[in-house]
Amino acid sequence: WEALLILTVGFIGALAAVYQFFYLNLVGIKVNRQLANLASLNADNPLGRVLLSFKGARAPSAGDEAEVVELRISEAVLRELPSLERFQSLVKLVVAAGPLLGLVGTVLGMIETFQSITESGSSDPKLMAAGIGKAMIATVLGLGVAIPLLFIHSALVSRSKRVIQILDEQSAGLLAELLESRLRDGGRDTQTAAVGA
Repeated sequence: WEALLILTVGFIGALAAVYQFFYLNLVGIKVNRQLANLASLNADNPLGRVLLSFKGARAPSAGDEAEVVELRISEAVLRELPSLERFQSLVKLVVAAGPLLGLVGTVLGMIETFQSITESGSSDPKLMAAGIGKAMIATVLGLGVAIPLLFIHSALVSRSKRVIQILDEQSAGLLAELLESRLRDGGRDTQTAAVGA
């Protein structure tokens, strides 16, 4: 039963990882397409949704403080994080649990081996070898689940961080652009007032 449990946990982790891997690839393609065309925002990708939430109905008015605008942008980026980081903690848990479940299987196998030695009253090497071999299978399965998922987890984190970095860069750029335009407009208003006086 130990082997079945390890394989089931590994399958669930691998299924979640593969789903998220393809999702992040699709999101990456859409975000790159949006980066190439920032003039026409599309809500089918996280970058488009973040920028649309800023430029859309909730766009900041001229009286909004920079901190308020920054909080609105941060809120829009934070809304995108759960789908970008989905299943990463589950995959990380499976990576950690795989070897531990293998260790449990090994210990249980060794207990069975020692019990059979005690019951038979002899230390027959054939009896011990069969029991120890059975116990080691659980360890190999646990490591076989953990090692590939460790690399997949690293790839998932890397892909999601790349998209999040693009969201942060573009939203910070948008905020800087807004503040620069306000400074320019404020400078013009001051010059106009000085000329009028």
